[in-house]
Amino acid sequence: MYPPQHHQDNNKEHLIEVIKNYPLATLISVSNDVPFITHLPLIYEDNKLIGHIDIYNPHTELLKNNRPVTVIFSGPNCYISPSIYTTTQLPTWNYIKVHLKGNVKAIKNKDALKKSLIIMTEFLEAPHHKYVLEPDNPRLNRNLNYIEMFEINITQWEGKFKLSQDKKPKDTIAARDELIRANKESIKHLLDKIFT
Repeated sequence: MYPPQHHQDNNKEHLIEVIKNYPLATLISVSNDVPFITHLPLIYEDNKLIGHIDIYNPHTELLKNNRPVTVIFSGPNCYISPSIYTTTQLPTWNYIKVHLKGNVKAIKNKDALKKSLIIMTEFLEAPHHKYVLEPDNPRLNRNLNYIEMFEINITQWEGKFKLSQDKKPKDTIAARDELIRANKESIKHLLDKIFT
């Protein structure tokens, strides 16, 4: 089985935590052997994922009629240098990924769409809720005709958590610390490059 068992996580609660903390998903559909890929936030609710898509996105046509989809949620990742270990190792890459498969259907009800957009905003604003999307927001109401809601019924869960679990405990902790450090540093480095 690949990846090796020690790099798989079948604990559904762990996978849900990744989805909640990294809700920007890669949504993949296939039509006539051509993949359609869209990046958008999805919210987990009762073994389903709820999302919204612009009606002009060509992917929209594939998000109905119980069609199969694959969804990938990406957690933190980074290069792991052998220099961080207390034992002799080779370079590697650590990462957290959740792969889901399911069947998607469009939700055509505008009231359900509006409620869902409000709930998603509330979830994404947590824990401080500095912004509240009000139901009578005129801009929201004007845009309802340009957004389609869909839900994905999850049929298969797969967690790929490559976190140096096969190393000695001290080295696993060092790899965890490096994942935290490297992600903070790489985000700052990238943003400094883009915005200078």
